[in-house]
Amino acid sequence: MGENIIRASSTLREEDMETIKDWDMKLEVVKTRKGVLLHRITLSEDHFFLEQNPLKESKYGVAYRRIKEKYPEFYMFWEIKKGRYTGKLIAGAILDKEEIDLFITDILQSEEFKNYEDVREEIED
Repeated sequence: MGENIIRASSTLREEDMETIKDWDMKLEVVKTRKGVLLHRITLSEDHFFLEQNPLKESKYGVAYRRIKEKYPEFYMFWEIKKGRYTGKLIAGAILDKEEIDLFITDILQSEEFKNYEDVREEIED
């Protein structure tokens, strides 16, 4: 299978998808008591995801800071429900096509995925 072959398997249109569940979400930049600016994704008054503080000298603060040095558009958001951390998080990166292979290789510690064809859905305007 070709490493650089890109083909669309079909055309992806909004009418081809069925909404199963939706949320009215709000994306905000908030300021902590210590003055750190963080992103917050609010789902409801008592349910939101708060970006990991990259300046915090903690296990995940240090890890997040180091990941962001290499991938500035990487984000980690901790889930908070009813004022308590749930222990779950959303993590992801906004990457350009050229950066995706390096990011995946770094995470998987393998290049095996490159043996597969790049098959994506085509989106109509």
